Amino acid sequence: MPTGVFLRDAREQLFDAAERVLLRAGPSALTSRAVTDEAGVAKGVLHRHFADFDAFLAELVRDRIARLERSAATLRAAAGTGTVASNLATALTDLFGSIAVAMITLITFRDGLRARLRTTHPRGVPLLSEAAAMIADYLAAERDLGRLAPDADLHTLGLTLIGSGHLLSAGDPPPDHAAVHHLVESIIAGAVRR
Repeated sequence: MPTGVFLRDAREQLFDAAERVLLRAGPSALTSRAVTDEAGVAKGVLHRHFADFDAFLAELVRDRIARLERSAATLRAAAGTGTVASNLATALTDLFGSIAVAMITLITFRDGLRARLRTTHPRGVPLLSEAAAMIADYLAAERDLGRLAPDADLHTLGLTLIGSGHLLSAGDPPPDHAAVHHLVESIIAGAVRR
């Protein structure tokens, strides 16, 4: 790759390339060379924007967490519409139908990445913890609208939905929406007001 060529949004181009490598070949194949080859740029481009490869990966995960926060706003806005189970099943299908399962594998696979993420995400597994908070926030909105029992343990429901959704989605092929919906209905059955 020639040097001195202007790249439009090199950071996003590298992030997208990393996701493609991760999805295609898994975390063990994710190297700086694999990412720059996939992006079609010189290896120095990555190191010009990031201190090292773990710094790059940490920023990739943080960027994807920021995207999750946008999804959280959409889910919260769905409160009071449709059914609680349908809204949650859609959110979990979207979350785990994306790169999230592969990212979680990456986080657990790389010690250096986990150490870097601990500086900004000291509890839980980054991405999963934010997803559980997103679900709990949505459940709080539904409780405030009277669609969930006032004494429902929203934190535990959020953790249970994320943990169960992750386990269900970790297989190949991923579950269909109906399977996710059934899982959600089973978990929230005691909290939904009829």
